[in-house]
Amino acid sequence: MVPWPDGPGIVEFPDGRRIRGRGLRQPPADGHDPEFGVYLLARDPGPFAWEHRWVRWPDFRVPASTSDAVSALREAHARAATQRVEVACGGGVGRTGTALAAIAVFAGVPSPEAVAWVRRRYDERAVETPWQRRWVLKIGAG
Repeated sequence: MVPWPDGPGIVEFPDGRRIRGRGLRQPPADGHDPEFGVYLLARDPGPFAWEHRWVRWPDFRVPASTSDAVSALREAHARAATQRVEVACGGGVGRTGTALAAIAVFAGVPSPEAVAWVRRRYDERAVETPWQRRWVLKIGAG
């Protein structure tokens, strides 16, 4: 495995794992393909050349199924120990930021701090809505 190089969208978590967040409407900045991806969209994004999971997640909302989302994000976190993993939605801010905040909780960031943590390390606009912030708190409590 070639690890993610430093660059746009790369988030290093407290446990040392690195995941790329991005918007699917933009091409990857570094040209590297992931080995696994989690895609957070209202509709199935279609085929990719790598393993992936689709989480039904409408824009500006929370996932249709918390259990499906948590399962996919836990898998992304686990795979990031040995693979290049990306998490992406259409624009790469709200849903992707929310997912990265949830992964930060899995990596040891206290859930009340996860949104601010991901905003400092990924995008200051990450986690766009109050219900997305509450969802991250719920993940940490469960």
